[in-house]
Amino acid sequence: MGDAIAAARMLLPLPRHERAAMMDRLLYEAHLADCCRKRLGRSHATYGNGTLMDAAARYPRQDEPFLDDADYLDALLTVLSALRSRAGRAGRGSAFFRTCPLFPREAKVT
Repeated sequence: MGDAIAAARMLLPLPRHERAAMMDRLLYEAHLADCCRKRLGRSHATYGNGTLMDAAARYPRQDEPFLDDADYLDALLTVLSALRSRAGRAGRGSAFFRTCPLFPREAKVT
């Protein structure tokens, strides 16, 4: 949950209508970093180590509010919805996470 909380804290300062697009961008950046880590054995210079928390760390974030904050819960739901939409309905996740845009000719990333 730490990754989801970090992403939600990063989304909080944004207007609600921009959050889903930013979450998609954050997931893509974390995915690129993960591909780099798996292929090269080190973190990506810009996007970090491939975790959502590390990708979110490069953006301004608000302190974590209490769970009675409706705006925070909306941001957290945006994160969880984006993760769920990419989780796929069968197998180990969607093609988004099984392929690597940095190294497209190589075998699937596992």
